[in-house]
Amino acid sequence: MPHPAPHRTRRTTALAAVVALVAAPLTVLAVSSPAQAADPVTVNLLNINDFHGRIAPEAAATANGVTTYSGTVTFAATIEKLRAESGAASTLFLSAGDNIGASLYASSSQQDQPTIDVLNALKLRTSAVGNHEFDRGSSDLTDRVEPAADFSYLGANVYQKGTTTPALKAYETFDVNGVTVGVIGAITQETPALVSPDGIADLDFGDPVDAVNRVAEELSDGDATNGEADVVVAEYHEGAGGDSTTGVGTIDAEIARGGVFAKIATQTSAEVDAIFTGHTHKEYAFDGPVPGGTGTRPIVQTGSYGDNVGQIKLSVDPDTGDVTGYTKGNVKRIANVAPATLIGQYPVLADVKRIVDAAVAKAKEIGSVQVGSTDAAITRAQLGTNLDDRASESTLGNLVGNALRDTLAPERLGGAEIGVVNPGGLRADLDAGPVTAEEANNVLPFANNLNTTTLTGAQLKTMLEQQWQTNADGTVPSRAFLQLGLSDNVSYTYDPAAAQGSHVTSLSIGGEPVDPARGYRVGTFSFLQQGGDNFRVFRDGTNPQDSGLVDFDGWVAYLKANPGLEPSFARRAVAAGALPTTVEAGAATTVALSRLDLTSAGSPANTSVTAQLVQGGTTTDLGSTPVSAGAADVSLTVPASAAAGAATLVLTAAPSGTVVRVPLAVTAAPAPETGPPSAQVNARSKADTRTETVVVAAYARNTDTVPLDVRFTLPDGTTKKFSKVAPGKAAYHEFRTGRGTVPAGVVKVATYKYVGGQGYYKVYDAPYSALTATVAPRGVANGNSYRAHGKVYLTGYYVNRGAQAVSVRLKTAVGDSAARQVKPGKAAYFVVPTGKASTRASRGVVAAYKYVDGRGYYRELPVSFPAR
Repeated sequence: MPHPAPHRTRRTTALAAVVALVAAPLTVLAVSSPAQAADPVTVNLLNINDFHGRIAPEAAATANGVTTYSGTVTFAATIEKLRAESGAASTLFLSAGDNIGASLYASSSQQDQPTIDVLNALKLRTSAVGNHEFDRGSSDLTDRVEPAADFSYLGANVYQKGTTTPALKAYETFDVNGVTVGVIGAITQETPALVSPDGIADLDFGDPVDAVNRVAEELSDGDATNGEADVVVAEYHEGAGGDSTTGVGTIDAEIARGGVFAKIATQTSAEVDAIFTGHTHKEYAFDGPVPGGTGTRPIVQTGSYGDNVGQIKLSVDPDTGDVTGYTKGNVKRIANVAPATLIGQYPVLADVKRIVDAAVAKAKEIGSVQVGSTDAAITRAQLGTNLDDRASESTLGNLVGNALRDTLAPERLGGAEIGVVNPGGLRADLDAGPVTAEEANNVLPFANNLNTTTLTGAQLKTMLEQQWQTNADGTVPSRAFLQLGLSDNVSYTYDPAAAQGSHVTSLSIGGEPVDPARGYRVGTFSFLQQGGDNFRVFRDGTNPQDSGLVDFDGWVAYLKANPGLEPSFARRAVAAGALPTTVEAGAATTVALSRLDLTSAGSPANTSVTAQLVQGGTTTDLGSTPVSAGAADVSLTVPASAAAGAATLVLTAAPSGTVVRVPLAVTAAPAPETGPPSAQVNARSKADTRTETVVVAAYARNTDTVPLDVRFTLPDGTTKKFSKVAPGKAAYHEFRTGRGTVPAGVVKVATYKYVGGQGYYKVYDAPYSALTATVAPRGVANGNSYRAHGKVYLTGYYVNRGAQAVSVRLKTAVGDSAARQVKPGKAAYFVVPTGKASTRASRGVVAAYKYVDGRGYYRELPVSFPAR
């Protein structure tokens, strides 16, 4: 078990003072009867984060004969079980924030009071304030939420506007097993970008680590007037963000990513003994470094929604207040015991069940009315087990974008032309079938007003650029990319590798390139319209208008007006490489597309992209390109007959229906040149490792302005002809000689063209070098071990994949096998006795040799041997 570095606390300072005062009178007694050191006591810290009002009745599911249980009772039982195991007097139940907000309908329909009641029943003692505690504004937190909670809310870095005067309690102290435990709370500094700015206009949010360190110093300075604690715990509503593909890595990897978590892990005061984090909905239990000292301290986050209960157990010397050891981890909620049994074991669960059942009944009464229907599931983006990938486009986000546009389209409601939704505003999916008011609310639980504002085309591009997130001070938040949902009349291309501010490479609205100077009416939530989620460009919009509708009202009206909704799998955003801007008539060009496939439930894999050139009222088909893994390099040739002027290249992916529009300027092709054909030619010899023979490759690129006929001729008279090679295109052929050695030679490349009925001819020489195709031995090998007659034997296996026989031997740490000759396509098996009764896992090599024309070739293939 890792051990933290002890630190001096109020108790150690006080004890030192007492010893100094009475040292002389106690000298004799100390020698004859030394004091007995007290046994260490346990401080059992239980923690949740990002619970988000996930209260639900008991449920059971059976698969493969195994029944699992869920619901709030199982969550509550996990806490009670861990409390009982260590004893109530040793246990402190805490939270890292976002207990409420973005909640399920059973809670949100009653302003999260049922969730507060559940946490009260479970004796939650204190919590860091989370950004969602400010969803309804700071006055709702202080005037309604805090009075309803039996636990305190802490925010050491929340200040009155324009001051450093704390607006919330910074810490709380508790007596646990005779040890004073100080808990400090802090919230993400990104909060102003995560809630409606108007609701927190009277607050500032400072650096969370600086605030925790300030309070930790006060709790450990020996001055009782500013609070003292033996053990200090930091509750951060901020945490490790990890990678969108692989999730959270090791503590070293997360620190290496930099940002706020790196500061939490490496710069939180050494006076802090344990750290709980939240906000990023990640699951980890790290041994973090202690600044300026040796040893480690625990850093834990539980994921979210009560799926786990974080637990840190501290061993504390009661005489000094020093933490001498710890354990840490995440305990999954109980799933294998029936709720009725759990209620019998832990009586407080009866109260929890009563609260939840009453909340569910009330919510069903409010929300059981059907308000719409879907013909197929419409969901958020998915990434593995993550059903809420906010860095990807989704069918649900785009549907809500349509709903915002259509709901706010009437002039009296703002005259919206497009709809925009932030992914964090979507908190549940729509399953196939009827949609109730409760289910509708679960999708959009924030009670935002529906607003409109005018953004210019240039500002819309800025809005899309701000998906690559930066805070107001230029730092990158833990969620570095947020994919906006957009109404279906908006499409754009982007280069994910471009510099900040230069990602968006094209933008169309209503099928036409965006006009940078024109104003567009945007329908969105008040959260975004006020610049939430770092989309600060919205604050620069003009003529803002509040429709008077909240999101739930507008959403329900849209669902009622559009029964039988189906998901659209057409993307609004497609990753593309460099886009052509000018193309000559008759010339070729390529557009590289990627990320064509959505990840929402039911999203099909695209199989092809068709290309069309649109000029005025004329549409010309340019062919189809296959799609692989959501990507396609679309190569096409602009018709020679295309008129000079503006055009649009339209690329349509099937079966999703994703459309990419690329504005082009077509220039006239130059008049064909007379005289000898112009071509770029080369040839080279290369080895075919499969047959160990030489291949002569010949290449001719048409650098002329008209099609060319091309004929390649080898020195032995072998030929290959290509007809009508277009300008910019190339002819390529590989001559298989069938020989292992080929001398240097020249490929004759004859080119022909016809201009105005006149033929022109030119022959080019393309030399190639001499080559011997022999290669090092080719084969595959593996290793193993077995036990026989009480001894271990190491084994190797080799298959000759080359064209010639090889000599092979197995080399191990305990000796080598005899060499064996292995013919092409054959295999050999080797055994090396160890002479030992058991062995550890080890490694060796299979060495292969061959000799051709007096020259040796050698290759070693690594193999491994398991322990026996």
